[in-house]
Amino acid sequence: MDRTETLEKVIDVVRETLDLDDSVELTEGTSFKDLGADSFDLLQLVTDLEQEFDMTFDAENIDAIATVGDAVDAILAA
Repeated sequence: MDRTETLEKVIDVVRETLDLDDSVELTEGTSFKDLGADSFDLLQLVTDLEQEFDMTFDAENIDAIATVGDAVDAILAA
């Protein structure tokens, strides 16, 4: 899977997990904090991404995931 496909899937998961309207613009630079995600939301998002991509994030990578692009990078590195 290339970066563009991964980004599209991550955006879909973020929209669903955080219950975001389609009018909310999501890019690689979009911060989860700016979307109003709290620590519980982030934990749920990590779990949903792991399920969607059939992988597990390294514990050290989870703390570094602050934006949509960070999530894409972590998935592609797994």
